[in-house]
Amino acid sequence: MKLTASPTSPFARKIRILLAEKRIAFDLVEDSPWESDSGVPEINPLGKVPVLETDEGEVFFDSPVIAGYIEALDLPPHFIPGDAMAAVRVRQTEALADGILDAALLIRLESLRPTSAQMQDTAARQGAKIERGLQALEARLQTGHWFHEDKLSLADIAVGCALEYLDFRLPELGWRDLHPRLADFAARIGRRPSFVATRPHS
Repeated sequence: MKLTASPTSPFARKIRILLAEKRIAFDLVEDSPWESDSGVPEINPLGKVPVLETDEGEVFFDSPVIAGYIEALDLPPHFIPGDAMAAVRVRQTEALADGILDAALLIRLESLRPTSAQMQDTAARQGAKIERGLQALEARLQTGHWFHEDKLSLADIAVGCALEYLDFRLPELGWRDLHPRLADFAARIGRRPSFVATRPHS
């Protein structure tokens, strides 16, 4: 299979980590959809990464759908529970982490605009979403090391990617001071080889 991704995309990183944890071999094609010569729109009409192409030529996007496909291959270890309601809860936490990323990306994109064209209320609104999301995640991580059933799941991978993206692109948020359980969680999951190997540096 082939995964098309940009090097710094946190959504693509989630899939790269999932594949690494399952030890599934894949070819990584680095392609930023922001470049004028990007080939991403040819495989995803929405022009977004990640995009997964199977050996049979079937194409999947976006990251929650790709994660679902990977789990449907039924290769251990499993990161989405077999029980339907437990799976919904894992996917809910994934959605919360992805929503934090959506807000962070909007702040990042706004910061790249000329100062005179930036809308300060955009950053404020999205920053409030991030903080509410972090509060919700902190509350969910009341006991144990992981978010669901005290074992590593897709929820943990998604949250880990979101927290490290905040460190990478929005370090000024200083989120650790207000969310000590999440800070401990980020330090713990960040030591996993799959996280170390995929951590963006530029």
